[in-house]
Amino acid sequence: MVLESKLRPGEAMIRVEGVTKFYFGEPVLRDINLEVPAGSNLGLIGPGGSGKSLLLKIVAGLVEPDRGRVFVDGHDIQALSITDLAALRFKIGMLFQNYALFDFMNVSENIAFPLRQAGGFEEDAIQKRVKEQLELVGLPGIGHQYANELSGGMKKRVSFCRAVITEPPILFYDDPTAGLDPVTSSKIFIHLRRMQQRGGTTAITITHDIEGLKDICDAFAMMERGRLIFHGSRDAIEDCEIKLVRQFWEGVSDD
Repeated sequence: MVLESKLRPGEAMIRVEGVTKFYFGEPVLRDINLEVPAGSNLGLIGPGGSGKSLLLKIVAGLVEPDRGRVFVDGHDIQALSITDLAALRFKIGMLFQNYALFDFMNVSENIAFPLRQAGGFEEDAIQKRVKEQLELVGLPGIGHQYANELSGGMKKRVSFCRAVITEPPILFYDDPTAGLDPVTSSKIFIHLRRMQQRGGTTAITITHDIEGLKDICDAFAMMERGRLIFHGSRDAIEDCEIKLVRQFWEGVSDD
C-alpha cells in the first residue's frame, strides 16, 4: 500500500521545522529549518560529521528527532502509525552511505527487492528493469554475484540501482558517487537529472562532488557542526559571503 498524498497546492514536498537531535546530551543537529519544493533537487553539502546523513535519516523517518517536525508529501511523519510510515516509504528511494545490500541475495535480487515489495510487476518486467539498470551503471552481467564478491564501487552502483528501480517520486542519495571513477560518476549524475526531468522527482543529494552537484541541483544547503548555515539557489550560493560556504563551493582551502 502506498500512502495517499496530503500535499496542498504550493506546499513543499519536504518540510523540516526546528529539527534538533541530541546524542549523549550534546546537540548534533540544531534547530534545522528546510524546505524542498516538489520536483526539485536539493544539494546538501558540508564537512564530514556536520550532520548531513543524520538529517537525511530523520527526513526518511529512520531516526526520530528530539525536537521539531518533519513533513513529507503533506504527512507529519512523527504522527504516522508504523503501518502508514511503511506505506509512505514506498514513495521514497534511498541510497545509503554504507550500501545496505542484503548479503543473502544476489545482485539481481537486491535490485529487484523494491519492485517485489511493491507488487504488481510481472517477473519478465522486473528482470528487464534490473538488466537495464545494471547496464546503465556499467555493470552488465553481474546479476548472479553476491555483495561479498563486489568492490566498494560496485556495491555503490548496485545500491544506486536498487534506490531508483521503482522510479519513486522522492529520492534520497547519500554520497551516490563516492569511490567511483569520473566517467561512472558523470553517468550517475546525468541519470539523476534525467529522472528528475522525466518524472518530476523530488530529491536530496549529499555529496562532496561539488562539480557534479552543480549540474543537477536547483538549490543548495550547507551544514556545519549540526547547523544549517546556508540555504538558497545557485545564484545565491555563488554570491554567498560566508567563508566556509565559499570554500566548499569553489574548492579552495584556508591557505
